[in-house]
Amino acid sequence: MANETEGGYVAQGSEFTRDTNYIEDRILDDPDAQWPVEPGRYRLIAARACPWANRSIIVRRLLGLEDAISLGLPGPTHDARSWTFDLDPGGVDPVLGIERLQEAFFARFPDYPRGITVPAIVDIPSGQVVTNDFPQITEDFSTQWTKHHREGAPDLWPEETRAEMEDVMDFIYTEVNNGVYRCGFAGSQEAYETAFDRLFSALDVLEQRLSSQRFLMGGSITEADVRLFTTLVRFDPVYFGHFKCNRQALKEFTNLWGYARDLFQTPGFGDTVDFVQIKQHYYLVHKDVNPTGIVPKGPDLSGWLSAHGREELGGSPFGAGTAPGPVRPGEEVPRAHTPAAWMD
Repeated sequence: MANETEGGYVAQGSEFTRDTNYIEDRILDDPDAQWPVEPGRYRLIAARACPWANRSIIVRRLLGLEDAISLGLPGPTHDARSWTFDLDPGGVDPVLGIERLQEAFFARFPDYPRGITVPAIVDIPSGQVVTNDFPQITEDFSTQWTKHHREGAPDLWPEETRAEMEDVMDFIYTEVNNGVYRCGFAGSQEAYETAFDRLFSALDVLEQRLSSQRFLMGGSITEADVRLFTTLVRFDPVYFGHFKCNRQALKEFTNLWGYARDLFQTPGFGDTVDFVQIKQHYYLVHKDVNPTGIVPKGPDLSGWLSAHGREELGGSPFGAGTAPGPVRPGEEVPRAHTPAAWMD
């Protein structure tokens, strides 16, 4: 017997296995492609609560693709059917005119058999989903949409370190991004303890890597940093308690905690993070893990804005590029959901 949960399944007595079968269509810089790059044609649907979706929001903002690709934001919770647009007036996405992301999947695949996941890109004219292949989405934002990047956009896929970066990202995905889920959804004590040891062994490796360089690949941010950040920013508010990843909190790692704060305070990272939605998502949706549906008040997250001291390692987040400008009107995280409000 297996229980489906959070984009994967847990066989009784064993470990969580993620379903990695996604819609693999790509939007390409080719006018003859099935889905060609075309500003204004596509809508990114990405819930702030979801770490996989949060990546796409960050990369879209870092590269300045707001004018080229619009953003739809589902609420922090979903049921077995789909993510819903309950944050929008009338519970309807104002561009797509749908209440559930499921409608865009069914518009293209009437018998779509898998989970309805974010991020997803929807073709606005047809109302059909194009892809929900989250790692490919952010890579293509960097490599296929270059004509529409803002001036000064960072190179998140530097050719000189790409091979090593892909190895680092594979390690991060397998051991950390998915590692916290292996702990949280373990089907037995033995599976949990194995997952726990594996996760913290990986975090120890990353702690050491970040002891002598400011970012994962050196002196400036890359896609690898985006992929690690969305797990780290959820670690203390969710994974430490809810997923029992409690050998130590993120704030007890000297280098990882400084690194995470460095990124959080970099435009494009922290200004996409909604801590309230993050906690609501995990504690309300995962009824098997938290059957009472109680969302904890803590922990204290005001420390995200404290000095991190990572500048001493040199480098600059955007390398030869520049920081993105202010968050697009209408896409701001409510101030009450941010560390700035909790410091008042």
